[in-house]
Amino acid sequence: RLPHPRWPAPRMALANLHRPGALTPAIVLSLGLGVTLLVTLSLIDANVRRTISATLPARAPNLFFLDIPSRDAAEFRAFLARSAPNGKIEDVPMMRGRIVALNGVPASKIRPPEDAAWVLDGDRGITYGDTVPEGSTLTEGAWWSAEQDAKPLVSFEADLARQLGLKVGDTVTVNVLGRDLTATIFNLRRVEWRNLGINFVMVFSPGTFRGAPHSDLATLSLPGGTDAGAENRILRDVAKTFPSVSAVRVKDALDAIGDLVGRLVLAIRGASAVAVLASLFVLAGAIAAGHRARLYDAVVLKVLGASRARLLSAYAIEYAALGLATAVFGLAAGSLAGWVIVAKVMHLDFRLDLSGALVAATAAVALAILLGLAGTWRILGQKPAPYLRQI
Repeated sequence: RLPHPRWPAPRMALANLHRPGALTPAIVLSLGLGVTLLVTLSLIDANVRRTISATLPARAPNLFFLDIPSRDAAEFRAFLARSAPNGKIEDVPMMRGRIVALNGVPASKIRPPEDAAWVLDGDRGITYGDTVPEGSTLTEGAWWSAEQDAKPLVSFEADLARQLGLKVGDTVTVNVLGRDLTATIFNLRRVEWRNLGINFVMVFSPGTFRGAPHSDLATLSLPGGTDAGAENRILRDVAKTFPSVSAVRVKDALDAIGDLVGRLVLAIRGASAVAVLASLFVLAGAIAAGHRARLYDAVVLKVLGASRARLLSAYAIEYAALGLATAVFGLAAGSLAGWVIVAKVMHLDFRLDLSGALVAATAAVALAILLGLAGTWRILGQKPAPYLRQI
């Protein structure tokens, strides 16, 4: 539908794109799907690594401390205050509990969605408190008052409650310390898990477990972000003073996650390389199949006075247009696929970082031109006379 160019080479290149037997469908589909795969992987890799290396460390605490005996909680907090005078300390009581029933229905008979099945599988960390936990936002209901916190009430994570079919007023039965306890869902809240702070699927009213034995969970956030020297010093001092307390350095956990993601991406790239290689074979086969038609065109055009340079420029424009169409197709389809996987499947913030994707798209354009010209270079060097005798 484009207007015909005035110059012969662009006009011939444009006509070759849609003529019968053109290479356009084969190149755009074979090479375009390979570019789509590379662009998708590039966007997933960039967004996951950005989340792990930039977003999480900026919002996450430096150190986690587990299994703090409740009798030593005040002493441990004072110890952290002395070790890191400018640090931010958070601590909450923590117990282990297992959901045994929802609205009176045993957990073994409930078939939850795959994303929510882990909540019913084994023990969960639970806590109690009289205020909304930091990093949580109420989405339905209100927080309990001082007069209400003596009743067995629970605040449930909103997304998981939706997947489990729970709402405000429903009941949850939890087995804690060998005893079944039924609490009423008083409110729902959305939790920002990615700040890696202290938060739980279930937060109970203080009166629910008043007097029950428990340990504490604490975090320490140092000003200015990660400080390896200060973190190592605090870890050594904690190990000496409170040997029963388990300490976790967040950077080590993030490094382990980053290494795992890197290995996963490397494996996927290996599989995608096979797909791209297959697309190149398809492309080479398509070019070989069009060899006779190209030879016929070249011979006729040479007889009509076309020089090798003019034919070469026409073919170069044709393959450049094909490569550009392939790149645009791959960028659009790959960006859409990357957004769906990152935002909808992995539930991460998506940023359109096309630095790696543009490299793949540029490579597609160059590859289409090189393979196309490689297939026609030998044709352009043929003398017309022997072939004219066979026509």
